[in-house]
Amino acid sequence: MTDSRTAPYAILLLRLALGVMFLAHGLTKVLVFTPAGTVKFFASIGFAGWLAYPVMAFEVIAGVLLILGVFSRWVTALATIQLLVASTVHFGNGWSFTNPNGGWEYPIFLAIVAAAITLLGDGACALKSSTQR
Repeated sequence: MTDSRTAPYAILLLRLALGVMFLAHGLTKVLVFTPAGTVKFFASIGFAGWLAYPVMAFEVIAGVLLILGVFSRWVTALATIQLLVASTVHFGNGWSFTNPNGGWEYPIFLAIVAAAITLLGDGACALKSSTQR
């Protein structure tokens, strides 16, 4: 049985963790690898290089929106798709993310967390609920 008193706080923890992860990954692509380096990386793994730009923008914006709790269900629905596509890069590397070039368990786990938030809702302390009209 779900504890309705604490469930919103559990969702908040999931939302914050996923938001921080997206913000960190997006800012790493922008500030450390640089947009040009990220474009080259995308091209080297078989994606169109130009896709790096919307991915970087999505990761930074999604991270901020999740941390603030703004339209979390919509953000995590899109994030689920983005994470599943990102995981395809790692399928040939095996399960463990410690494998050379990273395995697929981490991006798949994150996709499942994003899907769970999509199903559960915004959680506690959300600024703008996805279900408000």
